[in-house]
Amino acid sequence: MRLFNPWEMGQDQTKQQIEKGLHLYQSNQTEKALRVWMRVLEKSADPAGRFRVLGCLITAHAEMGRYKDMLKFAVVQIDTARELEDPDFLTESYLNLARSNEKLCEFQKTISYCKTCLNMQGTTVSMQLNGQVSLSMGNAFLGLSVFQKALECFEKALRYAHNNDDKMLECRVCCSLGNFYTQIKDYEKALFFPCKAAELVNDYGKGWSLKYRAMSQYHMAVAYQKLGRLADAMDCCEESMKIALQHGDRPLQALCLLCFADIHRSRRDVQTAFPRYDSSMSIMTEIGNRLGLVQVLLGVTKCWMIQKELDKALESIEKAQELAEGLGNKLGLLKLHCLCERIYRTKEQQQELRDHVVKFHECVEEMELYCGMCGESIGEKNNQLQALPCSHFFHLKCLQTNGTRGCPNCRRLSVKPGYV
Repeated sequence: MRLFNPWEMGQDQTKQQIEKGLHLYQSNQTEKALRVWMRVLEKSADPAGRFRVLGCLITAHAEMGRYKDMLKFAVVQIDTARELEDPDFLTESYLNLARSNEKLCEFQKTISYCKTCLNMQGTTVSMQLNGQVSLSMGNAFLGLSVFQKALECFEKALRYAHNNDDKMLECRVCCSLGNFYTQIKDYEKALFFPCKAAELVNDYGKGWSLKYRAMSQYHMAVAYQKLGRLADAMDCCEESMKIALQHGDRPLQALCLLCFADIHRSRRDVQTAFPRYDSSMSIMTEIGNRLGLVQVLLGVTKCWMIQKELDKALESIEKAQELAEGLGNKLGLLKLHCLCERIYRTKEQQQELRDHVVKFHECVEEMELYCGMCGESIGEKNNQLQALPCSHFFHLKCLQTNGTRGCPNCRRLSVKPGYV
């Protein structure tokens, strides 16, 4: 028989204290909210309440960029879900474990935990989480530069969002698709999808967290910068940064600083770009965003190249290469080989030049970054692309010129384009 403990919280008090924490959190009193939730975690005798408060702690630590703490609470939440013996709770806890690993750039682990979620036989609630699971898996595949599988997952997530009328999920998927098309250099689509996300925020987001607006504005800023619309990029990035600062969103602050630096670099204002890269690097190192660090180092490398400091550029490349190899980020490695090719051509070092040309083409082959119709590489310059339902993508002009009743890559019949 379990003895009564007067210091324990019952079910009603647990619920009341969780709501108190949420009110504080929504009022930007984050540290106070965390203290309330930690007290609930220590004192509550209600397993379902403890599960819910762990979810709050996971979300809060994700938004603050405390990813290792996020992972710690996700592990505790899985133990709580097992104690409850509820498949819906277990699915949700594995999703949080997947997200924690995604934030820490542990992409293979993310994919493994996402597959565990999808294989669970839960109720309707678990099925509704499948869209979020597919989104997290897509982000992980994108981190590994496995573009077809990433696009396949984003398409599934978008289908779940449409079928369940989940506008928040649709907004998040659109932002990820913006990132996807930025990476493979279809900048029109890279702008279209975050603009769609911004529309969703305007039309449906009255009660949503401002992070959705900030997220869409950031991805619009990135696309505008790539398109050379630097004034528009600056406006969007400033709006995103303002919200990130108000809410103490360290991960988004780091991304905005990176975007600001890229804008100044595009203007050839290297002296203004460098300190922003440094600030972004500092935050990304602190929170553990290794993929972001690769992007920062790529920007720093380009700045050194503008200043014709080629040895310093090679030093940055060496650091970035170590990170990209550790992550399994093939696109980062491809970009680094491309920069090395330019540097060694300038330095007239023919052997090193040939080595990096070979490695560049090996990366293109490994990622299948070429059009199955014309054979030209994808991602070297801005090009309009079109995905087929099988998630293989081609130059839009090639599909329009040649037409196809089947995918040239996998021979699957394709009578219509996919969602994305």
